[in-house]
Amino acid sequence: MAGLDIKQDNCELDFLALGSLVNRLDPGTIPFRRARSFEVHVSGGEYNCAANLASCFGLKTGIATAMVNYGIGELVQARVREMGVRPFYKHFEHDGVRGPNIATVYSDRGHGVRAPVVFYNRANEAGAMLKPGDIDWQAIHDNGVRWFHSGGIYAALGEQTSDLIVEGMKAAKANGAIASFDLNYRAKLWKTLPGGETKGIDMNREIAANLDALIGNEEDLQKGLGLEGQDVEKSSKLDPEAFFGMIEKVKAEFPNVKMVATTLREVHSTSRHSWSAVLWLEGERFTAPTLELDVIDRIGGGDGFASGLIYGMLAGEKPEQALRLGWAHGGLMTTFTGDVSMATLSEVEALAEGGTARVQR
Repeated sequence: MAGLDIKQDNCELDFLALGSLVNRLDPGTIPFRRARSFEVHVSGGEYNCAANLASCFGLKTGIATAMVNYGIGELVQARVREMGVRPFYKHFEHDGVRGPNIATVYSDRGHGVRAPVVFYNRANEAGAMLKPGDIDWQAIHDNGVRWFHSGGIYAALGEQTSDLIVEGMKAAKANGAIASFDLNYRAKLWKTLPGGETKGIDMNREIAANLDALIGNEEDLQKGLGLEGQDVEKSSKLDPEAFFGMIEKVKAEFPNVKMVATTLREVHSTSRHSWSAVLWLEGERFTAPTLELDVIDRIGGGDGFASGLIYGMLAGEKPEQALRLGWAHGGLMTTFTGDVSMATLSEVEALAEGGTARVQR
């Protein structure tokens, strides 16, 4: 495909992600202060993409991450196996009291005029302890990897996680894999680390210098890479021109970046969103239609978009179709509970082609 030189030979993995696994406690529409029971979802932005690509799109995927040898770790490992993702774990022993831990995310869904509430316990998180040298990248790449992916939340988790991402990106490029990064800039996370937000911009820029593809909205591009742009708070959430306007600045500073994409979402209420997406590929611009979503659970929609788009690229689809697959899969993700896909490829393709919600008999 023009723009991305994707390996077509027989590789052991189509897609490899680097990130931290978490367990999410979900009381549904009940606020936590009144909750009596929870659904448990295994999640993590990078893992979500690997799980979606394996479960929905049928690709061979892997996750490089930390694992803790205790009951929660066993639960997480079972879900990873269930989704068909091959793990590459660095194991940690739990001391029975303080960790290291698999992080916990607490997230109710809200409803209507009541917004979702999300908070975390990432204290002593095993994934944040990973550092360069902990993953044998060459051993993985020796068997072939087509696409490598990580994200901005993981970059900000620990003092050396961004260095590990850079190491992984360089290994991917040295072995002919496409390298992508979801900026997902979180100032609050960077403020907890030495160097703060300034270090965050510096590390994101170092990562970006090793990339083929960036996923991130206008605000991510501005705040994550230190680029100037218009006031994102005042711009329309569904206006693709603001996003495309940033691309020339990205391209000027990072000529290695060939692809940039993002979702466009206007939140009318917790349960009602307008949804679109845009793609820039080597100078060409593509915009998906606007879809009105009735949202059950919004978490994972962005990862759903990224995984559908990456599938389209790996499958050799035309750019507009790859964008539509990402847009359709991200939209479908908001109709499921949990963070990973329950969709089938035929459902994604039908929506991408303009399918409806009429009863299928």
